[in-house]
Amino acid sequence: MADTLPASAHRIWDMAPAARWEDAFLSGNGECGIMVSGAPHAERIVFNHHRFVLPNGTRHTRPPQLADRLPEVRDLVLAGRRAEAAAVLADGRELRWTQPFHPGYAMTIDATAQPSDTPGPADYRRGTEFTTGEVVVEWDGGRRRAFVSRADAIAVTHVEMPGCVIGLTGDLPERPDDVRYETAAYRRGEHVFLRIRGLYPPDGDGAYGFEGLTLVRGDARVVGDRVAVRGPALLTTVLDRRDAAPWRTAELEEALVARSGADYTELLARHVAVHAPIYRRVSLDLGVSAEERELPVGELLARQRADRDQLLPALLERLFHSGRYLLISASGVLPPRLTGLWLGAWGAAWAGDFTTDANLNLQLAGANIGALPEVTAAHAALVRGQVDDWRRNAAAIYGVRGLLAPGRTDGEHGNLFHFRADWPWAAWLAGADWLLHPLWEHHRVTGEPLGELAGWLEEAAVFFEDFLTVTDSSGAVVVVPSFSPETGPPDADGRPVYLAVNATMDIAAARHALATAAEATGVDRWAGLRGRLPAYQVDERGALAEWAWPGQRGDEDHRHVSHLYPVWPLDEINPDDTPELAVAAHRALVLRGDENLSAHGSLHRALVAARLRDPALVAGNLLKIIGRDMFFRSLMSAHNPDLEIYNADAAHTLPAVLVEALVHSRPGVLWLLPAAPAALARGAVRGVACRGGVTVEELTWTPDGLRARLVAAAGQRLTVRSPHGDVVLDLAAAVAVDLALP
Repeated sequence: MADTLPASAHRIWDMAPAARWEDAFLSGNGECGIMVSGAPHAERIVFNHHRFVLPNGTRHTRPPQLADRLPEVRDLVLAGRRAEAAAVLADGRELRWTQPFHPGYAMTIDATAQPSDTPGPADYRRGTEFTTGEVVVEWDGGRRRAFVSRADAIAVTHVEMPGCVIGLTGDLPERPDDVRYETAAYRRGEHVFLRIRGLYPPDGDGAYGFEGLTLVRGDARVVGDRVAVRGPALLTTVLDRRDAAPWRTAELEEALVARSGADYTELLARHVAVHAPIYRRVSLDLGVSAEERELPVGELLARQRADRDQLLPALLERLFHSGRYLLISASGVLPPRLTGLWLGAWGAAWAGDFTTDANLNLQLAGANIGALPEVTAAHAALVRGQVDDWRRNAAAIYGVRGLLAPGRTDGEHGNLFHFRADWPWAAWLAGADWLLHPLWEHHRVTGEPLGELAGWLEEAAVFFEDFLTVTDSSGAVVVVPSFSPETGPPDADGRPVYLAVNATMDIAAARHALATAAEATGVDRWAGLRGRLPAYQVDERGALAEWAWPGQRGDEDHRHVSHLYPVWPLDEINPDDTPELAVAAHRALVLRGDENLSAHGSLHRALVAARLRDPALVAGNLLKIIGRDMFFRSLMSAHNPDLEIYNADAAHTLPAVLVEALVHSRPGVLWLLPAAPAALARGAVRGVACRGGVTVEELTWTPDGLRARLVAAAGQRLTVRSPHGDVVLDLAAAVAVDLALP
């Protein structure tokens, strides 16, 4: 049994099946995901697919033609009549949501002879191996293993039981009445199949439904719409989205039969050969004892709950590795959704889509520095599939060239229609720069050619070139209309009005877009415009203002910190180059309250705190997450404390916070331990990828000093800074350099 395995930070295990679907253990290949509940005699495995979204009438919705209203909107905003301006811009529109992400279906595996007693803790164990992506359930009477293959694009389950009956069902919580399922079991020659079809409503806007097909190999016979099996069985499953007639069942059968010569061990080996090298590139060792590393996941979480005021290194170490594992598993054809790749019930919060103003980029924060180019490539695929829509948005809404990205997308398109008078997403101008930044960072980390990104960066700049036509009496540009997600200054009656002027995030995005386009194209035709952008403002409290415009003050209890974009991720405001603005940004961060203690809000604050080199503030924001019961037993996270709303923000973002606290970089400069919390007094991190093409192959530290091994992709001079001293190194390409401080 699995309890003979050595203690490891690269797995989780539990002594009981999932009591709720959120506790199901997870595997995925970036397209298909499975959720394994782990009941030994009555298993339930939920299958998910990145492309499963329910038609709701917005699939072909285009941005409204509003460009002719821009002069009126601007005049009203500048006259202080912002609510009226927002109404004009919205044109009476109601808020329309993206198509909601939904689960596919469940596979049931029921023992033929149900024992009278369920296994006790000594007889039962379920676990997830991060290095292999394998979920294992075992007890004295049997074992099941499952994973989703990156090599073969199938889900694989091996059943070792005396006998069982296997079926497929669409019986999942909150399923809409107008979504129907058809199930079947049949033999095709020597092969036995299980099939399920999910049928969208008849007015499905061109999307017909989805299909799951399982090939059952073993001593199997068809019993109605299920399959009875004696002894061990191998189940291979493929999922498909049907957008046009006819069903592609024959192709799916052929794909499964083509792999029917391989057994479980062969299929797993092929998958591990792809998955494991990705996962192993970066690791964290916080000096946790073997006894703590062998604790079941429930005990780890219970220990943190018992001491909510102290960071528990054993849990942080495990969350680092599980977060990387889940991020890898959820990224492939698309980057991770709000729920990663998994969902066990219909009716996901916020449609389970990609919320692009904060959540998506936060989840991607650890991709480049965590040596996960595959995750960044998934994000590039999302952008590539939607950039034409961004062009359409810019032309329709503002009559300009360039790119205007939406505040949310379901992955099918990037059309901007999710806005109304009191929710002015049409005025979020920073979206393209914000969403292109992870791709720009990938270039800075790897040195790879920009390729198509160069054109996108230029188009992001062209948008501001066309849009920024209003100036004040001094000749400075006025950014109007403007929006700081997801808040706004109050009107004269104290009510928030989100449409405003000179949002700091928009100014930062314009500055960054114009500068990166110049670097990408080699021609700086935007220098004059960049020089006329508004300066960042510091208010009377000494805090970086959210709007660089008189009389506009923010909500200091809001979950978002959009105005700190120049700190993270841009690194434009930092303690070295802009110390006064860094102090103001820190003041703004400290003044900001927590609203509902949302995971993305706390971790966004933690990333900013790391850039501002405040380890206590990093720790305080981490404690808002791990000290308030925000991780399920799967180590997938919740959006709010007390396990409210299944959401991947914390799970995927937390590893990035730890990396940024231990290693920060920009070309030519490397900080070691810039903001390490006191609870991380000693440890080692390996494989961190730095901006400028340097890899921290290993960094070990204690309270007395640190040692590091650095390798550069190209020869360069590097300034290394740390709490233990500074040093300047001349690095030759591909030659490891060992460093000890003090």
